[in-house]
Amino acid sequence: MAPKKQVFQFKVALKDVKPPVWRRIQVPSTYSFWDLHVAIQDAMGWLDCHLHEFRIKDVNGNHLIFGIPGEDDFEDVLPGWKHKVSKFLSLARPTFEYVYDFGDDWRHKIELEAVLAAEPAVSYPRCIKGKRAGPPEDCGGPWGYEELLQILADPKHEGYGDMKAWVESMKEGPFDPEAFDPSAINFWDPKERFDLAFGTAP
Repeated sequence: MAPKKQVFQFKVALKDVKPPVWRRIQVPSTYSFWDLHVAIQDAMGWLDCHLHEFRIKDVNGNHLIFGIPGEDDFEDVLPGWKHKVSKFLSLARPTFEYVYDFGDDWRHKIELEAVLAAEPAVSYPRCIKGKRAGPPEDCGGPWGYEELLQILADPKHEGYGDMKAWVESMKEGPFDPEAFDPSAINFWDPKERFDLAFGTAP
């Protein structure tokens, strides 16, 4: 009998952002760190315009970084597409960090909540729950986003019109920071995203 397929259930929560912005996603247990990166981008509403990395401790307490290696890295960055998440995570060591856009420095706490049997006729990855819209790209990180929300909440603010127009251009429509609908998320195929970014499949 073939082994049952499994899925990892993760909670993805932005750090230093209030009110909290988070997602609960389920992905195949065969995922690489690159695959998980693509799923997080889609679930959070990011556009994958910037570099990223996963920061994790292995069983020996060593700090490992998975992402896109570059010539100017100050630390050893392992190619995320060559490493399976399952080799470095377990329910006994469930938490790690995902950083997106080293300028804005969006830090996410990632927690492995459960290892589940895949449900028949369900397509993975999927998002099953979450709270609030993801911040727009290039808004200045958590503190810039806090200032943005303050301006958008005050139509009398001198910068309200320009900021509202900018956000709507970034989000391609009206922006409600409180709104989130998990059923509206469309997940990219990680191999297609890789091909688009690098020209060859992993």
